[in-house]
Amino acid sequence: MTDETLTPPPGFQVKRVYEAPAAEDGYRVLVDRLWPRGLAKAVARIDEWAKEITPSTELRRWFHEDPDGRRTEFADRYRAELAEPAAREILHRLRERAGGSPPVTLVTGVKEPGHSHVPVLVEQLRD
Repeated sequence: MTDETLTPPPGFQVKRVYEAPAAEDGYRVLVDRLWPRGLAKAVARIDEWAKEITPSTELRRWFHEDPDGRRTEFADRYRAELAEPAAREILHRLRERAGGSPPVTLVTGVKEPGHSHVPVLVEQLRD
């Protein structure tokens, strides 16, 4: 996935959780299933931990066995998970929140957000 697929829609931004929180981050949403290692919750300044819009544990483990070879099928399976009612409700709520100011910052602990689940999530937030 290219950096272009990581360009979030208006009202959203993507940031690694290990970057210092900033006032312009607005509403910070952790979009990882697991809490980032070595990071205190107070330091992360997370407003919401949206586990319902992260890949399931099974899907995440399956993908990590062969990320390059399974990227396309992973994206399809993750889109199916994001189509579930609980995930759709959260995506809708985040889109509404992003319509105002300040922005919604999607926060992740992955080293390379462009090569993770984040581009698929960003794509779904555009729809």
